[in-house]
Parts: sequence; structure tokens; C-alpha cells
Amino acid sequence: MHWTVVIPVKPPAIGKSRLGLGPELARAIALETVAAVVACTVVDRVIVVTADAAFRPPDVEVLLENAPSGIDAAVAAGAALAGIDAARAALLGDLPALVPEELAAALALAALAPRSFVADHDGTGTTLVTAAPGVELRTAFGPDSAARHRGLGLAALDVPVGSSVRFDVDTRDQFEAARAALHLAGLDRPFMRGAGGEG
Repeated sequence: MHWTVVIPVKPPAIGKSRLGLGPELARAIALETVAAVVACTVVDRVIVVTADAAFRPPDVEVLLENAPSGIDAAVAAGAALAGIDAARAALLGDLPALVPEELAAALALAALAPRSFVADHDGTGTTLVTAAPGVELRTAFGPDSAARHRGLGLAALDVPVGSSVRFDVDTRDQFEAARAALHLAGLDRPFMRGAGGEG
């Protein structure tokens, strides 16, 4: 199965504010995430939904919002553009350690269920939600979203706890965990090396 992936991206002035590392890092995190999705062999189409008019990564479609609408609303708009006949996935735009092959593995599992989700590294949030062709894409991102996605009837995918698909970045601790995941995978991302003044 090949996929259309919808990625909601907050404007850098409000994205990742809890990290305390500045808006440019927020945009860099999103760019790294999008690039990994574009490189995934089972992804045919990438739709970025954002109110940041300057965010124009290559090889994607950008659906520009007039103002930030929230993650679920942005995903719904992107999913509508994708069309219900496509296999759709909503992926958060803050997975800078994402490895294309690990995303492909998660999507291969998702192909076995009508609707599914991947819990984040902590097990309480959600990084990925999927829907098969002909099935409505339902999302409930936000605090305790893993429990809410279960409540919507989505299947929790058995993605390895160390998979980069789980490493979203909302806090400084999660940022450091993402950097550790990159190091363990043997990957080198300059903005991840330099952030926070550490090498």
C-alpha cells in the first residue's frame, strides 16, 4: 500500500515554544520531519498544512491556512485534499529523528487495520494516525491523545519502543531523546548537533 501523508506544521513563532530554543529550530525540526517523509518509499504524496507562508519544503504540496486552526482541523483539511480513496496518514511535524525506513515499517503495520495510531515514546501522546482507503481519518491530538485514539476505536500499532516514529519533540527532554536516537542510528543532523550549545 502507498500512502498520502498529511503533516500539520505550526508557524515557528508558536511551534516548540516550550523548548526555549527559538523559532528557527522549530522550522528546522519540521523541515527534517518532512524530508524524512518525502524519502519514505511507500509515501506517494505529502501534504503540509500550515499558516506559515514561508514554509515551502521541496517535493510537497502546501495547504496554506489563513490562521493556525489547530492540529485536528489542519489534518482534516489535508485529508479532504487527499481524498477518501487514498490511504492517508497524519504525522506530526516534530519528529526530527525520523528514519524513512522506520516510517515505512509503521505504515506496513497500519495497512493491516482500517484505522490505527502510533503512541509516542512516553506512551500517552500520538505521533501517527492512519486510515485505509474509503475510511474516514479520525484524529484527537493533544494531551492524552493515545487514550482518546483508543476510545475512537483506532488500533494501537506494535511499533518498537525505540522506533524514530515515536520520538516527537514537545519538551527539552524529548529533544534530547531525539538527539540520542539519531546518535544511536548513526545519523548526523547539524541542527541537532548544535542546538543548546552541545556537540
